[in-house]
Amino acid sequence: MSTKTDTITAPEVPEAPTPLQVPSLKVRNPRTGVCDYDITPAERAEVEAAAARLRTGQTAWAAAGLDHRLDVLKTFAARLAERRGEVIDALTADTGRLGISVMEVDGIGPSIDRWAAIARAEAEDPTGTSTAMPFLSYRIKRHVYPLVGVISPWNFPVTLSFIDALPALVAGAAVLIKPSEVTPRFAAPLRDIIAGIDGLRDVLAIVDGDGATGAALIDAVDAICFTGSLATGRKVGAQAAKNFIPAFLELGGKDPAIVLDSADVDKASTALLRASILNSGQACQSIERIYVARPVFDDFLTRLVDKAKRVTFNTPDLHSGHLGPIIFKKQADIIDRQIRDAVARGAVVHTGGTIADHGGLWCPPTVITDVTDDMALMREETFGPVLPVIPFDTVEDAVALANAGDYGLSAAVFAGTADEAAAIAERIEAGGISINDGALTGLMHEAEKNSFKCSGLGASRMGASGYTRFFRKQALITNTAAPFTIDMFDESRTDYP
Repeated sequence: MSTKTDTITAPEVPEAPTPLQVPSLKVRNPRTGVCDYDITPAERAEVEAAAARLRTGQTAWAAAGLDHRLDVLKTFAARLAERRGEVIDALTADTGRLGISVMEVDGIGPSIDRWAAIARAEAEDPTGTSTAMPFLSYRIKRHVYPLVGVISPWNFPVTLSFIDALPALVAGAAVLIKPSEVTPRFAAPLRDIIAGIDGLRDVLAIVDGDGATGAALIDAVDAICFTGSLATGRKVGAQAAKNFIPAFLELGGKDPAIVLDSADVDKASTALLRASILNSGQACQSIERIYVARPVFDDFLTRLVDKAKRVTFNTPDLHSGHLGPIIFKKQADIIDRQIRDAVARGAVVHTGGTIADHGGLWCPPTVITDVTDDMALMREETFGPVLPVIPFDTVEDAVALANAGDYGLSAAVFAGTADEAAAIAERIEAGGISINDGALTGLMHEAEKNSFKCSGLGASRMGASGYTRFFRKQALITNTAAPFTIDMFDESRTDYP
């Protein structure tokens, strides 16, 4: 007969996690709101191992010369074109929008060509002579940073990974990329493409991960490129400074636009609508404050509201509509909080104002007036399709309003002539000013610019600087005359007093 003790079994004890078991991160689909993907963040040891492997490959990569590097990168562009659909589909799943995803992927090939032209133009070592002592000549030798790290954001995942990675690779560096954990899907097909290219797989790697992965990456590289928020940028900059490595930081903006009474109001309203809401406003160069001369304020506002009301979402049909979803749910919460705060303080919403839940979250173009400087909407980066419109009485007032705040990334000025607009633009504390248009810094890659105030740090990633920033400069100085002697510095030779 069985006894009570016969039926007792030892309770199951779950296995303790081993150091190798890393919790996966769930990734939300911005169109459905459902977490349908996951990644396993790379731990510090994995990042260090990837860095060590890339450093080994970089020596031969740099020694092989520019022509070889460009040939390999052109092979990358060709393989990417062959598997274009896979990458576009993954990027579309990451971001919830199609058209801009296609532009991002298709932009890689032309970008390689542009960096190739810049690298060839910069191929010769600069030389010169001393103006004070013509018998001293110099030659500048460039030494590439062996390993460059790239921490890219979620709003343009491919473009803002390769805007830094490509020129660094052309220069002869190896590159380790960590995409945002919000939009990591595109990395899988890219990793597969890279793995199939001789030479490139030895110097380019993409690791999945979160903030801890990014911190490990900064500790493993010789230079770091970061695009993202000011809050995170401060942390990246501080860690880079601790490691004594250069940091190239492209951070937030609260970009202003000024519309003078001489401007073509219809064209200005058309341009500023696009410059404010493209990619659902999820762009650092988006216009987030619009200052309009009082005589044309009502006309401008009427036209802007009318045009904003015609904008549509790309749901339920991905192939139709102007605006995709807010990619990051936390950002939708920020947008909603800013609008609610403004309305509670007396602001007036003329169109939009409410985030639409279609599984994913879409924000309509929101034109808002009667805002004040103490509102979060006017002080903090919104990163959404929200357009505060404010009248001004004098140009001096407009410039002062545009220059208020912590950011200085870019801006726009509209006037009757380009010269009139440029005269105002030169007074604005921002790195890139669009004249009679908006957000042109997202389209123009040749014009070097620096971020003002808290919008960034380091050399420009545009123009030739975007390439040369990945080199340290070494001066080789030659004396073609007799050497200086110590007797030349004898105090007895000094004619004083």
